[in-house]
Amino acid sequence: MKTAFLPVLLMLAMGGCAQPGPVPAPTPASDPTTAAPVVGGDRDAHGCIGSAGYQWCQRSGRCERPWELAQAQGLANTAEAIDTWCALPPTPARK
Repeated sequence: MKTAFLPVLLMLAMGGCAQPGPVPAPTPASDPTTAAPVVGGDRDAHGCIGSAGYQWCQRSGRCERPWELAQAQGLANTAEAIDTWCALPPTPARK
């Protein structure tokens, strides 16, 4: 009975030493519609990155995160309050 297991063990041992064939390198996507989007590549007309939470605020003249603007200006953290505040014309600088 022991002699029947010897060839099986030898085949298993030799099979474990075999080297797999080379793995083919991935080819870059030639179709731009299948390419992964670039992180932060979603800038709007003003350069604000929407995926990072920024939106353009006309009043401040820069990209703002609504929740940060609400806290800094003492506004309600709602879309209506932020849009109303940002829609007002910029205040002139004091001399």
